[in-house]
Amino acid sequence: MDPRVPDDKVPAYDIIEAKIRQIDNTVILFRVFYLLDTLIYRVQLIKKDTMCIVELSKKLLLDLKNGSPAAERELTDILQESLDSADCWRKLEG
Repeated sequence: MDPRVPDDKVPAYDIIEAKIRQIDNTVILFRVFYLLDTLIYRVQLIKKDTMCIVELSKKLLLDLKNGSPAAERELTDILQESLDSADCWRKLEG
């Protein structure tokens, strides 16, 4: 199991959460895991009875935290594409 990261330890967590709400306010940012070997944050999003997992690089999140407009545009593109993709959303079991 990948190590779960508390919200306050995720770079730019508040920006990610706000951007998700801006795109689709019915989506909940559920949990974040950090994959140490690849320097990737895996973000689990929930909408009704489905889950979408989005992977964001540590570099992207650090750039966001430092106020990079290019990083914010990249985050918006990644989230928009993921949230709009039927392939991303999987039915929750159990």
